[in-house]
Amino acid sequence: MPKRYGPIAYGLAFVVLIGFFVWWKLFSGQVSSEFLAQYKRIIEITGANVSDPVQSDNSDDSLRIYGVHVVHTPPFKDPFIGYGIYLGQGLVLTAAHVVGRLPGYSHPRVVIAGDDLPAKVLKQGSPEETDLALLLVDQNRLPASLQLRRNPLCQFPLQVGMGVIVGYPERTVRSQIISPLLIPQLYRSKYPTLINESQGSGSGVFSADKKCLIGIMSARVTKFSYQGSKGFMTARENGFAGYFVPVSKGSTFLSSVGKH
Repeated sequence: MPKRYGPIAYGLAFVVLIGFFVWWKLFSGQVSSEFLAQYKRIIEITGANVSDPVQSDNSDDSLRIYGVHVVHTPPFKDPFIGYGIYLGQGLVLTAAHVVGRLPGYSHPRVVIAGDDLPAKVLKQGSPEETDLALLLVDQNRLPASLQLRRNPLCQFPLQVGMGVIVGYPERTVRSQIISPLLIPQLYRSKYPTLINESQGSGSGVFSADKKCLIGIMSARVTKFSYQGSKGFMTARENGFAGYFVPVSKGSTFLSSVGKH
């Protein structure tokens, strides 16, 4: 007798599941007014970077045109907005965790040049290993001035003390590469490439001299300062350093450039 009720039970469970997802889309899936305001702002900023290029005595601001926003929608939450860097040919490089662990479900998008474009994930690493993701948007939907641009990648070794520029769509920030000796020893092998402060996930790190792309911001790590004499040194927490994934480490990801 109990077997008779098996198909009915499965059917009811299916109906309940469908009803739950419909309810979530209609109610819980609605975004907040705070997100809508932020979304409107990033559309305006990325559009202005192309239609009205930055007029500034600061040449660093010319890098803002490469900055994009990457958006994905986790279940039961407002969409998450991170950063990315446009490489050219419709390709965007960002941090893997910005795209989310289930990009096929959260449907990542790229806000670039005042438009919101669906993005295809060509390759994605993991935050624990290579925290990079390479995305592709339809470059035919980009303004001609952006279609023609190519973002050069740095080909030289990195050095402590090297000046860098962190690029966002709305601003640029000057910093410098610091030694991993300034962070706890157990993290030094995992986070060997650092700048002096933490920055937004997926933003680009550029050479201050060559204006080429060095890497992508990934994480923040506790930073220490050391005081005292050689015989007796004390370490004191001193904010956070920013870890970036160098483009040289992501060479397997970037092998897709020009081949898609």
